[in-house]
Amino acid sequence: MIQFSCEKVLLQNAIAVTSRAVAQKSSIPALEGLLIHVDHQLTVSGYNMQTGIRTKVGADVVQGGDIVLNARLFGDIIRRMPDDVVTFTADERQMVHLSCGDADFDILGLSAADYPDLPEVEDEFSVSIQQKTLRAMIEETAFAVSTNESRPVHTGALFEINDKGLTMVAVDGFRLAVRREPLEKIDGGAFSFVAPGAALNEVKSICGDAEDLASVTLGKRHILFEVGDTELICRRLEGEFLDYKNAIPRKNPISVVADTKSLIQSIDRVSVVISEKLKSPVRCIFDHDKVMLSAKTGNGEAKDVCRVSGDGDGLEIGFNNRYLMEALRFAPADTVKIELNTGVSPAVIVPVEGEENFLYMVLPVRLKSAE
Repeated sequence: MIQFSCEKVLLQNAIAVTSRAVAQKSSIPALEGLLIHVDHQLTVSGYNMQTGIRTKVGADVVQGGDIVLNARLFGDIIRRMPDDVVTFTADERQMVHLSCGDADFDILGLSAADYPDLPEVEDEFSVSIQQKTLRAMIEETAFAVSTNESRPVHTGALFEINDKGLTMVAVDGFRLAVRREPLEKIDGGAFSFVAPGAALNEVKSICGDAEDLASVTLGKRHILFEVGDTELICRRLEGEFLDYKNAIPRKNPISVVADTKSLIQSIDRVSVVISEKLKSPVRCIFDHDKVMLSAKTGNGEAKDVCRVSGDGDGLEIGFNNRYLMEALRFAPADTVKIELNTGVSPAVIVPVEGEENFLYMVLPVRLKSAE
């Protein structure tokens, strides 16, 4: 027998957060459900054998216990209930009665005995960082995480923690993103690990725009992210991550300073003629105080000029429009410095002044000789 009551809004939020880790289809039916664990409070968990999310909810508990409910059905029911207190009762036969206001539902649950335990994370190393900072760091690097399964370690982002702070790195073979931030506190000394990109996107959605701290704990095989009343546990990715420090060329003879928004708008304009079917690099000619951009496909030709400060010495270089645009769009600065060397060397994008808290590198696309 289980019995508790809880605010509908709190329960709905808990279901929404944990459902993100529920398996869509699984040979274990329980994994398509949410584990409801009731003791002095309510804990809701979702787990797909890769990532687990559990969150605690304040509830008035009459009697505790465990049961599994189909995530989609449970979520649909709670979402449609009036904004009031939900009363939940379950009997020995796993029949669940839900009531709220004048609405009543009876659904069948599953035994919690079939639900696999979420992994325990031994507290070897841990670090605390403001939620909004962690969220921004993930957002500003995760776009460059590889989707190519042939190098599994690059389908995640590298976290490096030492007394200087936290560095996050993502790389997919065409571009590289690095973000650095100082840290509140670190326990257990310097450490590093690679977290799966899919799990980081969930961490990002759990983090609020708050200065409250989130903590990251590294275990032998898993990583635990704790954000408020919610925990996300994911597997560490094993393997040799790119030696990014040596992959970034920093002795570049050319550097220009651009207004981030203006350059994005220029790339966006010339990208109009580029489509999935008709691909073309954006051809950039970096000249004195300006960069001339153009693209040409079967759709037509587009040209634009963006003012910059600095002299590009007439360097001609081509970029994948999306890769260059994403690097600029996620750059947390209004003006950026673009460092260049030759038409076949990577472009490096860094802040103009202050601490170097981000760096993006984009590989060029070979241009066919002038058409």
